This record gives sequence, C-alpha cells and structure tokens, in this order.
Amino acid sequence: MQDKTLICKDCGTEFPFTVRDQQFYAEKGFENEPQRCRDCRTNRKTSRSGSAREMFDAVCAQCGVATTVPFKPRGDKPVYCRACYASMAPAAAGRL
Repeated sequence: MQDKTLICKDCGTEFPFTVRDQQFYAEKGFENEPQRCRDCRTNRKTSRSGSAREMFDAVCAQCGVATTVPFKPRGDKPVYCRACYASMAPAAAGRL
C-alpha cells in the first residue's frame, strides 16, 4: 500500500488517502475508497443527522426536575431525566 490522492466528488479538491486510512478501511471491511474529503464528509454527516432534532419538555417521574426528551411523552409511561435514567440503566439491562 501507498498514499493515494483522491478528488472529492462534492467540492472537487484533492485529499490524501493515506496508508493508515487504507488500513482502517480494510479492517472495517470497506470495499470502496472514500469519495469525499474530510470536511465534506463532516458537513454531510451533520446535515443528515438532523442536529435540529425536536425536543419535548417533561418532568422526571423520579426526582421531579424539569427536563427535555427527544420524544413526545404520552403520559402512559414514566419519563426520567438523564441522571435518573442513567442510575436505573444497569437494573433495566437485567430485565431484558
């Protein structure tokens, strides 16, 4: 293996595909070379991830603190703040 220079399909700039990057791709089982430079990949991931995800107000069923959650509470199940949920996570994992 040796370093390669690829051209980004979004912005048209050249970017390096280093031996280290090639080894990483091989370890992960990726068959295709990257088509975008690091900046364009980051921008694409950010725009796809929906960073403006809608959050809903709720009150923690355990400690009563106001919190926000990424789903609309229906009222039929308890909603927990991050801290309370994290403290319950090991117990919840055992019930699966």
